[in-house]
Amino acid sequence: MPTIESILNETRVFSPAKEFSTKANIPSFEAYQALCAEAEEDYLSFWAKRAQEQIAWHKPFTQVLNDQMAPFFQWFGDGELNVSYNCLDRHLETQADKVAIIFESDDGEITHSTYRDLHQRVCKLANALRSNNINKGDRVIIYMPMRIEAVVAMQACARIGAIHSVVFGGFSAKSLHERIQDAGAVAVITADEQVRGGKRNPLKSIVDEALNKVDAISVRLVVIYQRTGAAIRFDPVRDVWWHELTENASLQCEPEWVGAEHPLFTLYTSGSTGKPKGVQHSSAGYLLGTKQSMQWIFDYKPTDVFWCTADVGWITGHSYVAYGPLAMGATQVIFEGIPTYPNAGRFWDIIQKHKVTTFYTAPTAIRSLIKLGADLPEQYELSSLRLLGSVGEPINPEAWMWFYEKVGRSRCPIVDTWWQTETGSHMIAPAPGAIALKPGSCTFPLPGIFAAIVDEAGHDVENGKGGFLVIKKPFPSQIRALWGDPERFKETYFPEDMGGKYYLAGDSAYRDMEGYFWIMGRTDDVLNVSGHRLGTMEIESVLVAHPSVAEAAVVGKPHEIKGEAVIAFVVLKGQYPHAEEITQITHTLREWVAKEIGPIAKPDEIRFGENLPKTRSGKIMRRLLRSLAKGEEITQDVSTLENPAILEQLKYPAQ
Repeated sequence: MPTIESILNETRVFSPAKEFSTKANIPSFEAYQALCAEAEEDYLSFWAKRAQEQIAWHKPFTQVLNDQMAPFFQWFGDGELNVSYNCLDRHLETQADKVAIIFESDDGEITHSTYRDLHQRVCKLANALRSNNINKGDRVIIYMPMRIEAVVAMQACARIGAIHSVVFGGFSAKSLHERIQDAGAVAVITADEQVRGGKRNPLKSIVDEALNKVDAISVRLVVIYQRTGAAIRFDPVRDVWWHELTENASLQCEPEWVGAEHPLFTLYTSGSTGKPKGVQHSSAGYLLGTKQSMQWIFDYKPTDVFWCTADVGWITGHSYVAYGPLAMGATQVIFEGIPTYPNAGRFWDIIQKHKVTTFYTAPTAIRSLIKLGADLPEQYELSSLRLLGSVGEPINPEAWMWFYEKVGRSRCPIVDTWWQTETGSHMIAPAPGAIALKPGSCTFPLPGIFAAIVDEAGHDVENGKGGFLVIKKPFPSQIRALWGDPERFKETYFPEDMGGKYYLAGDSAYRDMEGYFWIMGRTDDVLNVSGHRLGTMEIESVLVAHPSVAEAAVVGKPHEIKGEAVIAFVVLKGQYPHAEEITQITHTLREWVAKEIGPIAKPDEIRFGENLPKTRSGKIMRRLLRSLAKGEEITQDVSTLENPAILEQLKYPAQ
């Protein structure tokens, strides 16, 4: 069976500093290996022990894993708990007055909420929802700005056993409508407006448009948080203001005790078809994954100030904003705005001001910040930082090095985390006190996660060869189902042509000769060039390593001779090039790739833009780039893009 070729050659290694390791939760490579050996020896006991340690159970479980209905696995199935109780109530006796959330609004206003404050706000909203007949198992859509209220809404749903589905505040009415309809939601929690980068986005009017579509809609309650006071259309039968709804609600709310497998939430993610997939997560297994990874990968300490920059509309904002940090009893920063407003130093100012110790963000944000001011971090006091993290896509080595040197001042480990919406929590990532780092590698699987690289038939491939990334054993935080679509779930994640037994991640990867994992990109981002299967991420990494390049995205398009041609979309660090400069820059970059990788990887075509098409969370929409490369008309909904106008600029090769 063909394997995917690895073309990236990265030799730099950064060992953990002794002063970091001595205080780390996993203090050495030997300690990491011991945990892995414990999981190898008795897999079920390993996870049972963690579940008993990490979760406050209302009714203890007696069965660890039920795999009779595989791949519809059940973990801790006869146990009962409440996720909101685990995130809030269990801290009230020991640290009620500890700050849970430091919130900074778009305009810079700062609010501190303690665990007591947060508990009371969650209880009030939970009681108000119950009084409006929203109960266990009901689906609630949350379409909110990135504010404390979004977390309160999620926790309130968890408290009463309602299943929330957060929709990112940048999604269109059409996208919102599809998710409401697919989930069969009975309520929507939203705001009059969202404010980002000084600009307002009318959330309530988008909700109205979504609910006014001709299909029968199940929504009977719309709760509106008053963010700006903007005039909105108000339906007195269906709509209610958050502050009026909760005004007289009790500060105490008995949690709904649910089974371990009760769905905590569904989160819709894009699929290979246009129809979004409703990824369904359980209560106990998901909570265990987020909490355990806070300890192992973020090396959580009670004195930490944790900041994950993700919006709660994405899985990262679920796991490492709304649930993981609160389950640990951490203090975290939540930021409403964007990194460039009112200037490109906003992130560094927040770290300096709030003395952030752990900073977790996306490679796309990192590369954008490099373009906006590579030397800017040096103007800020960032000595509070002790750990950096990367999430969302593979981080190219040069961006890794800038993050390490300029932001972390060459003393903060970087946890490059590979995981997915479907896995719920980290799968492959370095325990920062235990594992030597290689720029661009997510290093090794977490203890208890059995990741492997296989060929198209599911057979292991040797180190140094690329293939499909799979996880061979079930794990507690994994996806339980696709909402209302069991067949699609099995076909997508447990395909029969690989034996139907491994979780297929949809990513290509390889292990180097020392066993480190390197993610090469999505399997649909693998190019077949003259019989060579090349991962697009590695070509992107080489392009970004050129001193003139800020960002790059590589896709393929059909080629009658080579099978596929390599098409690169590039953003330069300087100004958009003049016509007379295009030819020279294109030649320079093609030769650079040939020198760094080999002629086989030279882009056939390079298109330059002032930016790349990204969602408002910073994710590059590679599907759109593939369509542009092929000269196809863009028929997909582009309302989720931060910059839809960029598509026109990238439509044709620069002349």
